[in-house]
Amino acid sequence: MLKKISLLLFIVLASQAFAQGIAIGPQLGYQKSKNADEGSVLFGGMVRLKLSPSFAVEGAINYRQEKYNNGTEKVTSYPIMASALIYILPFAYGVAGAGWYNSKYEVGGTSETSSPLGYHVGAGAEIALGSIVLTGDIRYVFLKYQFENVSSASDLKANFYVIMAGILLDL
Repeated sequence: MLKKISLLLFIVLASQAFAQGIAIGPQLGYQKSKNADEGSVLFGGMVRLKLSPSFAVEGAINYRQEKYNNGTEKVTSYPIMASALIYILPFAYGVAGAGWYNSKYEVGGTSETSSPLGYHVGAGAEIALGSIVLTGDIRYVFLKYQFENVSSASDLKANFYVIMAGILLDL
């Protein structure tokens, strides 16, 4: 019985997703961690699946890099994120989600990798121009790096805000 209900739910959601649409495209942003030397540009791509006029899910992967202590320490990350978007108006949404932050910390010729889980919340807007959708949002990310073998890494404040802009192409 549970299999039949699951199959029915999958068919309904899949048909709704097809009816609402899927879009893919690049994104570019500016991010600044709490005690990083300065902010930096990040870039990547996203896929957005609109399940109804008021709800969508999004997947994204980005590249970001931060420098600390006058550039002597560097963290490079490839976050893979999943988000839920709730549209409060047809063009404005709230967003919340989680990300897997594949990170590498480098200092003085040594390095360590870590893959902590982070969470984000924010808000954004989109403008549809035919089959192209322009997006923009701001998110705050709660992240704690888990580097254990490099003592100076324990002082890094990893929480950050990010301002993103993107272009989605309806498929």
